[in-house]
Amino acid sequence: MNLAKVSANGQVTVPVEIRKKLGVKDGDKVIFIEENGRIVMENSVRVALKDAQAAFRGEAERLGLKDEDDVTSLS
Repeated sequence: MNLAKVSANGQVTVPVEIRKKLGVKDGDKVIFIEENGRIVMENSVRVALKDAQAAFRGEAERLGLKDEDDVTSLS
């Protein structure tokens, strides 16, 4: 378990072990998500990528695209 202290202006230093697990570095953004009554901190880029993948899931099949040649023939 890792512990962090909240400063007077609401800032928290995320422990290095947690930053490594999240894959975040200086300047990256994190997102806070409520899940089952808990607040979870995630790497915002990873969440955006997962959301985009979910949005496009099944589109290739819907369009009848089976391989890379099908995709390149669209242009």
